[in-house]
Amino acid sequence: DADVSGLVRKVAGDRITCFRQPTNAGSLRNFHTCLERSRGRLIHLLHGDDLVRPGFYEKMENLFAQYPSIGAAFCRFAYINEAGRTLFHQDPEMKEAGILESGVSRLSEKQRIQYVARVVRRDVYKQLGGFYGVEYGEDWEMWVRIAARYPVGYTPEVLAEYRKHYNSVSGNAFVTGANMRSLEWAMERIQQYLPADERARILGESRRFYAHYALRVANSLWMNFKDRRAASVQVAQAWKMSRDANLVYKILKLYTKIILNI
Repeated sequence: DADVSGLVRKVAGDRITCFRQPTNAGSLRNFHTCLERSRGRLIHLLHGDDLVRPGFYEKMENLFAQYPSIGAAFCRFAYINEAGRTLFHQDPEMKEAGILESGVSRLSEKQRIQYVARVVRRDVYKQLGGFYGVEYGEDWEMWVRIAARYPVGYTPEVLAEYRKHYNSVSGNAFVTGANMRSLEWAMERIQQYLPADERARILGESRRFYAHYALRVANSLWMNFKDRRAASVQVAQAWKMSRDANLVYKILKLYTKIILNI
């Protein structure tokens, strides 16, 4: 909502151009616009509230130079809050920088990457197409789509920061359960990129992981907003995905809090 064009001119002069959509086009259209307007060999989609640390671009360029066959590369990243304080670091994928081991299978299990940490060759987007289908989890499907066709580079250095917003969980997608339906779409779509003998196992792991994720969202909706209906929607989506004993325990614990209004 700020004067972005003025900010760009102040910081970068004429080195960087600024384009603004005439109307609110939504995230997918914005991502496509970025890809269509890009001119560089490597593309980094950087959202306005995320950050890169010094050395990010140099390290990414080095990975592509060292491993010319890779279609994309990403780094380990930190989660930060609204004030910029570090909450925690994403778990490392490997101890040393290099080509990601078992890239397709590893990335298919769950969303391991945020946009801020990811750089993709422009010709890879051109060949494989852009983001589509849903506006939540669309990047997860894309990262797996790339890994199914190209090796992926990785560095365990924490060179990017992804901002978690306290109020984001109260958004319409979470209240209606659209977030989980979108993730389920991504899971099903990802199946086509996997070897046949791994599909059932990885789908089961994904469904269990995101069932427990939905319970975390449900707890946040109740504890922070006392939104009983939205919490129940997330519980229903979790129950649809998995029914392991630990999940049942978490559901009972949440509904006890709701009944007691605590």
